[in-house]
Amino acid sequence: MAFGEQPAYLRVAEDLRRKILDGTLPPHARLPSQARIRTEYGVSDTVALEARKVLMAEGFVEGRSGSGTYVRERPRPRRIVRSGFRQAGTPTTYRQEQADEGSKGTWESHSVQDVAGPDIAERLAIAPGERVMRTAYVFRTEGEPSMLSTSWEPLALTARTPVLLPEEGPVGGQGVVPRMAAIDVLVDHMAEEVGARPGLAEETAALGGVPGHLVIEIRRTYFASGRPVETADVVIPAERYRAVYHLPVR
Repeated sequence: MAFGEQPAYLRVAEDLRRKILDGTLPPHARLPSQARIRTEYGVSDTVALEARKVLMAEGFVEGRSGSGTYVRERPRPRRIVRSGFRQAGTPTTYRQEQADEGSKGTWESHSVQDVAGPDIAERLAIAPGERVMRTAYVFRTEGEPSMLSTSWEPLALTARTPVLLPEEGPVGGQGVVPRMAAIDVLVDHMAEEVGARPGLAEETAALGGVPGHLVIEIRRTYFASGRPVETADVVIPAERYRAVYHLPVR
């Protein structure tokens, strides 16, 4: 094989992918059989099989037991806006951002006291084993699960205060910035680390997806005078949603 030349299975996968994208092979159409791919492209059974595996791994096709392999209907991605830090007194970030996009956003949550493992302890600048409030969220856009989030807050900061439970109390559900302001902790900035990975089975089940499909993973931390006051893991199904950032220009 000449330098830079693609392996045969990738060339076959690329041509089939092009046919899917331009509509020659529309959603729900049956992918050519392994024998047909072998004949049309002049390749071996191994190459035909590997090409199909590539398309399946990329999410373009799906196997149906006893029936064959079919083109998947790929949803048009919707937007989840991540405009970031908002001053106290403004609506909670998720609610406002969904309103900005003309969508109806709702969520469910459950809070429990827990101990910080090594990773969370490092992110919150506390000792492993210190007590935290862990809150798990399922966010929905127009009723469809769109985002998962798990947040952790150090109980050394919030214990015996009105903001102990993020979704209860006088400022419950209003977001980190106004909640912390209610106990005289002024959040001055936040940071997010964005990556992608295969979704865990329990995550994709909650989001209505398929195990192994890619998710966007966002690690967010709020700070007050350099001290982390809340950290969270946010998970978004990459095929159905895009994380869109609206940030001020300084």
